[in-house]
Amino acid sequence: MKAHEAVMKWVTDELTSGRLHIGDRLPGERQLAETLQVSRNSLREALRVLEALGTIRTSTGSGPQSGTMITADPEQALTLALNLQLATSHVGHDHIYEVRLLLETWAAAHSDPELGDWEQAGHLLERMDDPALSLEDFLQLDAEFHVTASRSAANPLISTLMEALRLSIFDHTVSRAKALPDWSATSERLRAEHRAVYEALRAGDAEEAAILLERHIRGYYLETQA
Repeated sequence: MKAHEAVMKWVTDELTSGRLHIGDRLPGERQLAETLQVSRNSLREALRVLEALGTIRTSTGSGPQSGTMITADPEQALTLALNLQLATSHVGHDHIYEVRLLLETWAAAHSDPELGDWEQAGHLLERMDDPALSLEDFLQLDAEFHVTASRSAANPLISTLMEALRLSIFDHTVSRAKALPDWSATSERLRAEHRAVYEALRAGDAEEAAILLERHIRGYYLETQA
C-alpha cells in the first residue's frame, strides 16, 4: 500500500469510528509516521496528495488554524479528475449536457420545498438581474443557482457532483457563451427560465420543475452546440 493510501485509509477509519471528525487536527508528523509505520518523508508526500484531493488542509504557524486539519472537501478531488478528462478531450459538450440533464432533472423531481435555501436562490436570481453584469459573472451566478436549487433534493452527493462539474466546466461554458450571436437576448431568456424553475421548486411542484429544467438545459445546449 502506498503511503498516501495508508494515510487515507487511516483517516477514513478514524472518521468512520467517530474518533476523528471534520475540523479535527491530525496528530503531529512524528506521531502519525510512527502510527502508520511510514517514513516522515513518505508521510509528507502523502499529506501533499491528500491536500490536493481536498481531504486535509495544512497551515503553518501556531494559531488556532495551524496544523493539519481534516476538511473532507470532495468537490476538489472531483474537480481535478473532471479537469483532466476535459483536458484530454475525452469529455465533450454533449457529455456535459447529458450529465447535467441526468443530475439536475433527478434533483428537481426529488426536491422538497422544505429543504431548499430559497433565500439564497432568490438572492442569486436578483443579482443576475443586474444589466451591468458581465457574461462571466452571470454564468458564475447561474451555476451557483443550479447547485443551490439541487440541494433541495437532500442528496449531498448530487450537489457535490454538480459543484465539481460547475468548477471544472466554467471556462468551457464561458467560451461557448461568448460565441453566441446575441448574449443579451440569451441571458434575458435564461433569467425568465430560472425564475420559472425557482417558483416551481419553491411551490413544491417537483414534476413541473423537472420539466422546466429539462427544457432549460436542452434549449441552452442546442443554442451553444455549434
